Amino acid sequence: MSDRPSDDMDNASDAPAAPADPTAKAPKPATDWWAEARGIFWLILAVLGFHSFIAKPFYIPSESMMPTLITGDRLVVTKYPYGWSYVSPSFHVLPFIHGRLFGRLPERGDIVILKPPQADTDFIKRVIGLPGDRLEVRGGVVVINGVPVKRTPESPAMIAVDANVPCDQPDVARFRVTGADGKLYCALPRFRETLPNGRSYDTIDLGYMPEIDDYPAITIPADHIFVMGDNRDQSADSRVPAYRNGLDGPVPFENIGGRAEFITFSLDGTTKLLNPLTWFTALRGGRAGTSLHPQETR
Repeated sequence: MSDRPSDDMDNASDAPAAPADPTAKAPKPATDWWAEARGIFWLILAVLGFHSFIAKPFYIPSESMMPTLITGDRLVVTKYPYGWSYVSPSFHVLPFIHGRLFGRLPERGDIVILKPPQADTDFIKRVIGLPGDRLEVRGGVVVINGVPVKRTPESPAMIAVDANVPCDQPDVARFRVTGADGKLYCALPRFRETLPNGRSYDTIDLGYMPEIDDYPAITIPADHIFVMGDNRDQSADSRVPAYRNGLDGPVPFENIGGRAEFITFSLDGTTKLLNPLTWFTALRGGRAGTSLHPQETR
């Protein structure tokens, strides 16, 4: 018998394979839920890390920093200018740790966010006094190391009345005026203040209020700063005791959370979550991109 394959077998082996069905779908790979969860975890960790150590957004909820900042402003706060401390993470979950990593004192005039010693809520104020300064307030005038801070009256700060700035509180309602454009404004008494280092900014002074416009002379302790709001008569700052929700004196250096840089956008308070059109109509014009660094007059 011959070992040679038959012609039929040769023909079968040489026959082309049947073409694949073009309509057939490849099987869908199974979702790797563990890999998805890991990706989301690392994304959240990256966002929290950026917020905690580089920069984060901040919302202005009150009038304490008018006219520089008004309710409804959104801004960027950088975390690294003064180094990092236990309050640097976006959520204040770390226990108290004294000092700062790569710490550097702020300059007079910087706007900072900070955590009050007795609460976990972030405040935003301006740095007025530094460690070793002898500071007091007489009749609303800040005195640093025996020298009154230069204070120049200016034209009123014309802040448009809206849902976020109604200008209807007893202390300010008398300043409501109608502008030349027919719109309502809060025409608040404004003063330009210039610190010893030559940095200047605007403040609001509604008139003499003894409980806040007089502050006895103190020497600011080492590793502490004295902060005030630009709206001098409506700010719970270093002049105000803790029982009135103030900062109760100079604030420890490690309680600073970052420095305010610039306004990203501002809303007038008419936004409705379920009406996307109001996300745009509520925007205040002319505030986006405004720098929050004080003017240098040196």
